[in-house]
Amino acid sequence: MRAYQDMVFSTAVRLTGSPAQAEDISQDVFLKAYENFGRLRESPTAGGWLKTVATNLTLNHLTRHRNRWRLFSEVFADDGREADLESATATFDGVLQEMDEAQRHALIEHALGQLPDHQRVPLVLFHFEEMSYQDIAARLGHSLAKIKTDILRGRLAMAKSLAQSGVAPSSAQSCNPT
Repeated sequence: MRAYQDMVFSTAVRLTGSPAQAEDISQDVFLKAYENFGRLRESPTAGGWLKTVATNLTLNHLTRHRNRWRLFSEVFADDGREADLESATATFDGVLQEMDEAQRHALIEHALGQLPDHQRVPLVLFHFEEMSYQDIAARLGHSLAKIKTDILRGRLAMAKSLAQSGVAPSSAQSCNPT
């Protein structure tokens, strides 16, 4: 089980944005693993089981705080910025492709930590857990349109965070002459 502790913790911290909450959730995950140890001991799918349990426990934890999500989503009512959202998404993708893996990881983790739950959680589920928009909407109990909007707005916020940290496509290109 020790081999999976980093994976469980990183899954929880990406979804919650809080190392302290992620530690508590990780502890709960491993308590469940202990309860099922006889079955998991020799199972080749123990890692997948732990990741699923970590994701589900984290989402359950966040669901308890759903009122916070509603407050944030109501603040960002439909404001007609779809063109800005799509442009930011393209910028975000372009910048990340031009960086080395360590830089990308650090910037993504930092930018994710700055997002509110209602944007971070669907974004993490989509990109890191590879869930579909429909699965995310069903799991979180939101409409498909809201999930798509939250993911796009999360990406916009991450692009702004990258820009504020001095990372932009032009600066990334100047650091890596071809």
